[in-house]
Amino acid sequence: MDLLQDAIKKLQVKPGEHIKLKERDPRDKCGFEDEVKTEAQTAIIAQEIDQLQDRLYAEGKRALLVVLQGMDTAGKDGTIRGVFNTTGPIGIAVTAFRQPTENELAHDFLWRAHAACPRRGTIGIFNRSHYEDVLVAKVRGFAPKDAIEQRYEQINAFEKTLIENGTVILKFMLHISKKEQAERLQERLDNPKKHWKFNPGDLEDRKLWDEFEDAYETMLHRCSTKWAPWYLIPADRKWVRNAAIAGVVQATLEDMNPHYPQVSWKPTDFKIV
Repeated sequence: MDLLQDAIKKLQVKPGEHIKLKERDPRDKCGFEDEVKTEAQTAIIAQEIDQLQDRLYAEGKRALLVVLQGMDTAGKDGTIRGVFNTTGPIGIAVTAFRQPTENELAHDFLWRAHAACPRRGTIGIFNRSHYEDVLVAKVRGFAPKDAIEQRYEQINAFEKTLIENGTVILKFMLHISKKEQAERLQERLDNPKKHWKFNPGDLEDRKLWDEFEDAYETMLHRCSTKWAPWYLIPADRKWVRNAAIAGVVQATLEDMNPHYPQVSWKPTDFKIV
C-alpha cells in the first residue's frame, strides 16, 4: 500500500489555499478500500519507518518534526500509537502541549515549542503544538487580536529557521466531524476505562465548533508554506487516518534518504576473543 504521489498532493494544502472544512469529507477513504488489508499494510509501513529512523539516528545530521493538530478526540494519541509505536524509543520523542505553565507564559509563545524541537538524528512528535496559540488563544480570546495576527508570520519564520537548520517538518491536521466527535466523547463516558480521557472542558470547546473551524481554516491558509505544508487528513475513520499519515511519513523519510555513516576502520582489523 504505497500512498501515491497524487494522493499525497490531494492531502497537501497548497500555500495560500483557502480551505473550507465543511467541503472536505472527514470520512474520505483516500483510496484505501479494505480496512483489514490497510491496517496490515500500515503495520508494515510502521516497521519501515522504524528502519528509516534507525538510519536517521545513525546519520545524526537531520531531524524530522511531526506536528499533530486537531479538534478534541481527532486521534492524535491514536496516530502516535498506530504509526510510531514500532519506532525505537531512543530516536523518537513525543511532546504533549497542554495549558501553558506560569514559566512558559513568561516567555514568548514559541519558547516552549523551540525547546521541544527534536535534536539531530531523531523524530519529534508534537501532540498539539505552537499552533494552539492561533487556535485556542484566538477562539478563547487569550491574546489580543493584533498579537494573534502577528503570530502567523512568526510561526512561518520559526519553521523556516528549523528547516534551514536541518529539520524537516510535517504538519497534519486531523479533520474530524462533529458527529464523530460526539460518538467518541460518549464512548469516554460509557467506558469506565476511558473516563480518565474525558475532560468536561471539551464540551465547552464543542460549543465553539464553528469558531474553531474558522480558526483552523485561517491557520491552514496562512501557515501552509512551501517549506512546511499542512496535510489535511480525514480522521473519522481511524484506519484511514493512520494509513495516510504513515504513507506521508514514510515517503518523506525515503526522500530524506539518511545513510549509515562510514567508519575509518575495517571490521577485519579486529578480533573478538
